[in-house]
Amino acid sequence: MGRALFGYTVVNLGCKVNRVEADGFERLLAERGGVPVAEAAADLIVVNTCTVTGEAEKKTRKAVRRALSTNGGARVVVTGCASELSSETFATMDDRVVVVPKAGADLYLSELEMSGTAPCETPESFPASPADGRTRIGIKVQDGCDNACTYCIVHVARGRATSRPADEVVAEAVALAESGVREVVLTGINLGSYDDGGADLTDLCRRLLAATADLHGAGEPPCRFRIGSIEPMDVTGEFVSLLAEAEGRICRHLHLPLQSGSSRVLHEMARPYDAHEFRQLADFLRASVPSIALTTDIIVGFPGETDEDFEDTCALVRHVGFSKIHVFPYSKREGTPAAARADQVPPEVKAARAARLRALSDELAAADRASRAGTVELALVETPEVATTESYHEVAAPAGADAGSLVPVHLR
Repeated sequence: MGRALFGYTVVNLGCKVNRVEADGFERLLAERGGVPVAEAAADLIVVNTCTVTGEAEKKTRKAVRRALSTNGGARVVVTGCASELSSETFATMDDRVVVVPKAGADLYLSELEMSGTAPCETPESFPASPADGRTRIGIKVQDGCDNACTYCIVHVARGRATSRPADEVVAEAVALAESGVREVVLTGINLGSYDDGGADLTDLCRRLLAATADLHGAGEPPCRFRIGSIEPMDVTGEFVSLLAEAEGRICRHLHLPLQSGSSRVLHEMARPYDAHEFRQLADFLRASVPSIALTTDIIVGFPGETDEDFEDTCALVRHVGFSKIHVFPYSKREGTPAAARADQVPPEVKAARAARLRALSDELAAADRASRAGTVELALVETPEVATTESYHEVAAPAGADAGSLVPVHLR
C-alpha cells in the first residue's frame, strides 16, 4: 500500500481566510497519507479556531471539548486566532491537546509523526481528497490587519498586515486553472491592503488575468476571480476601472463590509469612513459597473446604538440595494474597547433589530434578483442541481452541465 494511512478530521470555524487555511491543512495531511474520516474515527483532529467575537470563542472551546469527548484516543491540534490569544485555556483542557501557533501550523502538520496511530484499513473506504470535486478554490494572498476597530481583536491575533509575493500567488492560480478550477477566490484578513513591493491588489489582479487567459480550450470561458471581501476605503478608482473592463473575469460582485449606516456609530467603531463616503462609493460603483452586485456585513446593537442610528443603517442599506446582508448582533469580545463600554444594548433590542434587518436583506435580495431577469450571466456549476452566478445568486444548474464548469445561464 505504500504509505501507512491515518484518519484525520479538520474542524474549521470562522472566516473565509480560515476556510482557505483549513483547506491547506487537509492537502498537507492527504499528501502525508491521511484520509478524511468522521471525528469519532480520527487519529488526528485539527481545530482551526476563531476569536472574532466572544460567541465565536465559546464555539471554539466547545469544538475542542467535543473533539476530546467524541474521540478518546485522537491527538487534538488547536491552532488559529483563538489559540493565539488563549493558548493556555486550550493546552490545559487535556494532555492530548497540542496548541500550535498559526504561523507554524503548516510546518507542524507536514512534520507530524503519525507512526503511533493505527493504520486505516483501506483508502477506498473513505472519501476522496478534500480538493476533489470542490468547485471554487480560495487563495490567501494577505494576512493580518493594521486597523484597530473597537469591536475587533483579530488585529491582535493575526498581527500586522503582510502580503504574499505576487509571483507565488500567480503560480498557485495558474496551477489551479490548469487543473480545471474555473473560479478562484482571493482572500485576506484585509485584502485591500495587499502590497508586494508597491504592487497593489489591482496590479495583482492584472497579472492573474494575464497569466490565466489562455489556459483553456477554444470557446471555453477562462478561469475567473472573485474578491472575497474588501474594505470600502481600499476600493480605488484603478480597481473599479479594471473591474469594469475585465468582462466578468473579475466577478462584478464585491463584498463591502459596512458595519453600520450611522456615521456616529462608525466613528465609535473606529471605522475609517462615514456613511456619506460609503454612499458615494456605492453610487460610483453602480455608475461605473452597472451590473455589479454588492453584499455586506452589518453589526446591530453596537454599544450606544440608538433607534435613530439603526434607522440610518436601514436607510443606507435601502439606498445601496445590497443583494445580501450578513447580520451580526453585537457580541462582546473581552479585550476590546467596545466590550468595556457601559452602554451595552439590551439583548432583546439587538434581536429585534437583527430580525428586521434580515427581513430587509431578504427583500433586497429578491429585488436584485428580479432586476436581473432577462439577462445572461456565467454561472459556476456547484452540483447537478445548483449553480452560482457571477452576481452570487443561486440558480438551477443547466441539465447535464459538469460540476465545476462555467456555463451561461438566462436569469428569470
